[in-house]
Amino acid sequence: MKKDAIFIGIEVDDSVAGDPAVGAKLDEVCPVNIYKGTESGVDIVEKNIDECVLCKLCYDVSPGNVTVTKLYDGGAAL
Repeated sequence: MKKDAIFIGIEVDDSVAGDPAVGAKLDEVCPVNIYKGTESGVDIVEKNIDECVLCKLCYDVSPGNVTVTKLYDGGAAL
């Protein structure tokens, strides 16, 4: 699952996007509410994507399954 805003792109690997436990962890740690945990996994809240503060907390709770891309920096991954 991938969604882009103006400055930031967020991708959650399809292998974990349907995991409610991962969704709950991402929802809990994100300080700007980019992720919403659901019974069926995780949703990306599009209106909040550009609020990303590049804290990497999502990387810590789901290593290798989340990618944050800086669209303003030539598409550089965080």
